[in-house]
Amino acid sequence: MPSVNIEFSPSAMIALNAIIALMMFGVSLELRAGDFSRILRAPKAPVIGMLVQFVLLPAATCGLTLLLPIDPQLALGMILVATCPSGTFSNIMTWLARGNVAVSASVTAVSSLTAGIFTPLNFALYAGLNPNTRALLTEIHVEPLDLLAMVVLVLILPMLAGMALGKRRPLIARKLEKPLRHFSLLVLLAFVGGAFVKNFDQFIEHFHLFFWLVVTLNTLALGLGYLCAKLWRLNDADVRAVTLESGIHNSALGMALIFTFFPQAGGMLLIAAFWGCWQLLAGLVLALLWARRAPAGAVAAEVAQ
Repeated sequence: MPSVNIEFSPSAMIALNAIIALMMFGVSLELRAGDFSRILRAPKAPVIGMLVQFVLLPAATCGLTLLLPIDPQLALGMILVATCPSGTFSNIMTWLARGNVAVSASVTAVSSLTAGIFTPLNFALYAGLNPNTRALLTEIHVEPLDLLAMVVLVLILPMLAGMALGKRRPLIARKLEKPLRHFSLLVLLAFVGGAFVKNFDQFIEHFHLFFWLVVTLNTLALGLGYLCAKLWRLNDADVRAVTLESGIHNSALGMALIFTFFPQAGGMLLIAAFWGCWQLLAGLVLALLWARRAPAGAVAAEVAQ
């Protein structure tokens, strides 16, 4: 298997971390305590979504990397993406799919807040179970506490700051939320686009290696969410929310972790970068297919305020 070397500057790590923090701050401006208390009032659907994200998908991904004869860097990238929390775009996709946005918002909020524990823990656990990735992890010498600190700084603290501003200064938060979300998204796209252009030859050369891995992993994530939601007999609106929450992850956080802790593991970046593009395409197609008919047995919830 040929090695993959993605070029980037040290300043890129700082820039990407700042982008993620800004995105989480902007998104969290409209989060309220009610998004978390919904799980206590109606726990079934959100708990299933969390179960898929932090238990079933990481375990299934580890099993997949053991079965497939793939490069350790690509396998490590798959495990990292699978252990990242759900992304905020899942809320938009759920709304488009006429699903239960309250469930989606609850799972996104709680998974992002608890990612400081579950992402480093799951990543260290499942990367260590695969002999090939364990060797690579040992070679790189990643400390779980350092990984935890990174997630706290770029995910949890900006989220708490955004929620605090939204509660104390709701008018200011309302004015800032949409511009910040658009700005951070544009900056992130520019960053990813620049990295793609700079490393175009690498992406083209190794496209056949990571394309099917990402497609297979994303299909597995969506399938697990759908299957578990159906097995627990959730209504259609909740099924759509849990499915999309399971399949759309915060790949930008994955990229930030890779740039910070795995700068020499270009194969990991290939997985995370392409996952970020593919999950939006797959999620949008699925959402538009579902949008053609109303969910049976329930009325799709309005967008959470």
